[in-house]
Amino acid sequence: MFLATIARKVVHSVCQASLRPAVSTVISRGYRGDAPEPTIIEIPLPPWQERAGESLDIKRKRLLYESRKRGMLENCILLSLFAKQYLNTMSESQLKQYDRLINEPSNDWDIYYWATETQPTPDVYQSEVMEMLKEFTKNKDMEQRLDAPNLEYLDKSS
Repeated sequence: MFLATIARKVVHSVCQASLRPAVSTVISRGYRGDAPEPTIIEIPLPPWQERAGESLDIKRKRLLYESRKRGMLENCILLSLFAKQYLNTMSESQLKQYDRLINEPSNDWDIYYWATETQPTPDVYQSEVMEMLKEFTKNKDMEQRLDAPNLEYLDKSS
């Protein structure tokens, strides 16, 4: 009986110890005053230039490809679906606006934030095409936009 009581107390104390955290003090990583500031390298990009002498057919095909091949998946889906719906009906002026919009900004996130109206669009990019893109981005018909369409289906002239 005495051994049973001792065994019960030992088992009870082992069970209680297993429920307690192993370390009683919380260690947190705080600011280390000697850490160097990160170095940000700014890579200059060549300025955007309109391609002189490019036919409207070639421009549409190039913009179609460039709409899909973006630096981020969100813009790939958004711009390729936008191109599928509007590119073949855009005027020469609208094609120029769209070309500048998707090729001049060096950061694809900027285009995404402007299209979703998370950030204000700079005046230089505020255009008829930007308004079309903003309306398209609102997705009022609640289409399922999970993937970009295949390139073969985008080019209706082939």
